[in-house]
Amino acid sequence: MKDVIDALEAKREEARLGGGQDRIEKQHAKGKLTARERITMLLDEGSFEETDMFVEHRSHDFGMEKQRIPGDGVVTGFGTVNGRLVYVFSKDFTVFGGSLSKAQSEKIVKVQKAAVKNGAPVVGIFDAGGARIQEGVDSLAGYADIFMENVLSSGVIPQISVIMGPCAGGDVYSPAMTDFIFMVKDTSYMYVTGPDVVKTVTNEEVTHESLGGASVHAKKSGVADGAFENDIEALVQMRRLIDYLPLSNLESPPTRPSFDDPERVEPSLDTLIPDNPNTPYDMKELVEKTVDEGDFFEISPDFGANILCGFGRMEGSTVGIVANQPMTLAGVLDIDSSRKASRFVRFCDCFNIPIVTFVDVPGFMPGTKQEYGGLIKHGAKLLFAYAEATVPKVTVITRKAYGGAYDVMSSKHLRGDMNYAWPTAEIAVMGAKGAVEIIFRKDLGDEKKIAEHTKMYEDNFANPYVAARKGYIDDIIMPHSTRRRVCKALRTLRNKSLENPWKKHDNIPL
Repeated sequence: MKDVIDALEAKREEARLGGGQDRIEKQHAKGKLTARERITMLLDEGSFEETDMFVEHRSHDFGMEKQRIPGDGVVTGFGTVNGRLVYVFSKDFTVFGGSLSKAQSEKIVKVQKAAVKNGAPVVGIFDAGGARIQEGVDSLAGYADIFMENVLSSGVIPQISVIMGPCAGGDVYSPAMTDFIFMVKDTSYMYVTGPDVVKTVTNEEVTHESLGGASVHAKKSGVADGAFENDIEALVQMRRLIDYLPLSNLESPPTRPSFDDPERVEPSLDTLIPDNPNTPYDMKELVEKTVDEGDFFEISPDFGANILCGFGRMEGSTVGIVANQPMTLAGVLDIDSSRKASRFVRFCDCFNIPIVTFVDVPGFMPGTKQEYGGLIKHGAKLLFAYAEATVPKVTVITRKAYGGAYDVMSSKHLRGDMNYAWPTAEIAVMGAKGAVEIIFRKDLGDEKKIAEHTKMYEDNFANPYVAARKGYIDDIIMPHSTRRRVCKALRTLRNKSLENPWKKHDNIPL
């Protein structure tokens, strides 16, 4: 019996080495952890249960039958993050460059299906060179099998992708269909076609980084939801993110003990809004002073920075935060911010996470670039997302809420549950100056009359009382009591029940 046990342990040790010690050292030399080291860092100590450790590819072409390595380039299994079940697959670059074979895809699909069946998130760690060319169409079939599970899992369990090396060709589409994508600076990149193909087809000279690095996708394209300095920081932050998320769409958001008094007042918020309506202020200060213990996990901080999205907690329970950011482009809604926020709102609605919205928006971004880029449809995505969301929605207007952007930002008209305004709120079709110049065009040469008209317009519209009189605002609240009022509102909405009319699915303006 001892011989049999020793043989098993020897086989396990061989599988754990992946492509061998030399390739492991090359991985470390690039500043990257191995596939197994990454899983160890992500999951609770000792919790990982590996599956399909001994799976090998079945290819006989191009001499591949002489190159069989247990595990075949991906480590799969399950474990826990702070005691909660999580499924994981981690591509192993030391084995055939992590390239996808049919056998490897079967391992990944098995994990995806188990996650749905048992109601737990999937974390995919990518570090691979694309399809295994020696397997031809089998490799492509494997990709499609994975994509199919991504689609069926969408909105059922959270799916998180962490790009920790190359991710090219067919490999990029699986992360693209997951809920969140994170990258590691300088060592990871994503693109459909690499620099060599780009040069051949378009004659452009580009590097891996300038074509698909973290600096591109976390700031310009919006493909990635964040970028971290190294593997360790990325995985520690993934543990933090998972703590905010329910395990599936059948669960309520997780709660944890909070030592932050829900009745806490913040006197500093009474002076947050500058006297000059055109002076910016940092909306993140309001967010961090409202959520439990100032703990805010921001999504896509470097893309569409004129809107903030992320997770916080109120009375220990997860909430999604969406907030216009006056520090960037005056908080205006444009293509990037609309795309970013609408996807985030829909994620929260999928997974029963209440949405708290802080509004200071002067409208939609004007200009040919925005119109040619389809701002109308992109702005409609955010409107659609808020309107269809059935989770609790609490809105606080701090300053400007102008034009259609007022409607879009979780207004009462889009089934906002509790809509508050600070006394500094201005709810109108547009700013006083622009409105007066249109309404009283005949008096444009008379400065005294224009000043009188502007004062009249401000008195009637540059305050929240008109909207409050019409019931569009539930209450005008003191800035310092924002946390207390939002906590109370969310408490009353815990048992909210609302369903949309039956449909196969909606047709959001993509």
